[in-house]
Amino acid sequence: MSEEVPGQFTLVLHSHLPWLAHHGRWPVGEEWLYQSWAASYLPLVEVLRTLAAEGRTHLLSLGITPVLAAQLDDPHCLSGMHHWLGNWQLRADEAAMAGNLTLGRHEHRLAAAALADFERTWRHGASPVWRQLIDAEAIELLGGPLAHPFQPLLDARLRRFQLVEGLADAHQRWGRTPRGIWAPECGYTPGMEAEYDAAGVTHFMVDGPALRGDSSLGRPVRDAEVVAFGRDLQVSYRVWSPKSGYPGHAAYRDFHHYDHATGLKPSRVTGKTVAGSDKAPYDPELAAAAVHRDVEDFVRTVRDRLRAESARIGRPALVVAAFDTELFGHWWHEGPQWLAEVLRALPEAGVTVGTLADARARGYVGEPVPLADSSWGSGKDWRVWAGDQVRDLVELNDDIVRLALDTIDKMRESGGESEDRGASALRDPVADQLLREAILAVSSDWAFMVSKDSAAEYARGRAHRHAHAVREIAAAAGAGQVAKTRQLAAGWGTDDGLFPGLDARRLGARHEANTTAPTCAAGAHATAAEAEAANEGPAGERRA
Repeated sequence: MSEEVPGQFTLVLHSHLPWLAHHGRWPVGEEWLYQSWAASYLPLVEVLRTLAAEGRTHLLSLGITPVLAAQLDDPHCLSGMHHWLGNWQLRADEAAMAGNLTLGRHEHRLAAAALADFERTWRHGASPVWRQLIDAEAIELLGGPLAHPFQPLLDARLRRFQLVEGLADAHQRWGRTPRGIWAPECGYTPGMEAEYDAAGVTHFMVDGPALRGDSSLGRPVRDAEVVAFGRDLQVSYRVWSPKSGYPGHAAYRDFHHYDHATGLKPSRVTGKTVAGSDKAPYDPELAAAAVHRDVEDFVRTVRDRLRAESARIGRPALVVAAFDTELFGHWWHEGPQWLAEVLRALPEAGVTVGTLADARARGYVGEPVPLADSSWGSGKDWRVWAGDQVRDLVELNDDIVRLALDTIDKMRESGGESEDRGASALRDPVADQLLREAILAVSSDWAFMVSKDSAAEYARGRAHRHAHAVREIAAAAGAGQVAKTRQLAAGWGTDDGLFPGLDARRLGARHEANTTAPTCAAGAHATAAEAEAANEGPAGERRA
């Protein structure tokens, strides 16, 4: 074992997809879920289970958004995933019969292993899978708001509801309430730290530039006890950045080029300027050799960074590398193999590996910071979710949230109950569905996909579909059409029945203080140098 390195390294993975069930299959829709499940979530769990069986603990902090957790437990999605895995195996056989034996055999092995693993471990949902890893202390599980809203732009009343209900949803699925969260898109505006404190959150993620580039320690935010941990861009971008990173190596499987007859990916990257038809065939042995080289490079980078940062601040430092989980396997085919090797190699190289909770408990916390408006998107401000390109969606979100909340309030009042007595009234499935559709309408994914021109038409369609549901139900309720209102709510609930425990009675009353963040500003900008050097993180690469 190498000489011990000062400080701690923490790997954070953020697992998220918007609600896709019943909303299309190809090219965007449930296919996106099943691809990510097969390529990222299944192999990641296998890596973590294997490492846990070796006696390794506190490997990483894993964020799973409630909306993704809901899909991984949903009977429709479980059935669809089982069918998709079987179809993957058939497509592999078709490739072999068409003459591409190497590709067909490789994909058949992968598909058969994934199908067996799914049938053995996942058929009753993902929650038992995550619980096993939590109980083994392999991971710290991070929670978050229900359906991944960009929180700084959200009505504060709904923002608080989504956070509290998201944490409750995690407790129901995993048997414990997360103390740490991945704030959607790392979005922050002053005042949210008090809401985190009130909800029992002790730590959350921001991007490095939000801490003015000094992510060597977690920082309490303003007057709250909650600690913000920043992503170390120098280390994180070694793996993946807008311009470079390991997945671009010539030997790795190319994500973009695929065989149209089978949908399989037959080629390696070969070269950035090489056309798809000219790319060389994928070779697993060449890819495995590249993984070993990149593991060595990453371990060396982490060791050097920990030593340099510890010397700079005069005490053991913290280095946090954070990525979308879907990078590993879905976008980068060899990513899970790289993860397994890195998590073994780091301790052997003298690096202490721990979770964000470990970092907080071990005192990797500095002085309070007056955190400003920020995100991990382009420019590290709010432009992706509030810029001119998506101004119509910002306005749509404001209108729909206002309509949904006003309608729910009027329904409470017309029911003859005071707002203070609302929680004791009977549950109303109409109010629940109104709230559910509003929450889906304001998912951060829709603005992200439009700003990045990634399935933008699908994203706009989804936002407007959920907005239409709110308007339709609200109009019937406002007209006093009780039977029609209930019929509409039930109809929309057929496709959008996630979070069956969602209860509009727990929504804060109208008279509660409600300060809404400005909706048209693009947020505080990073310095020019930071914005140029840190233009966009892995979130900037997430696409349909």
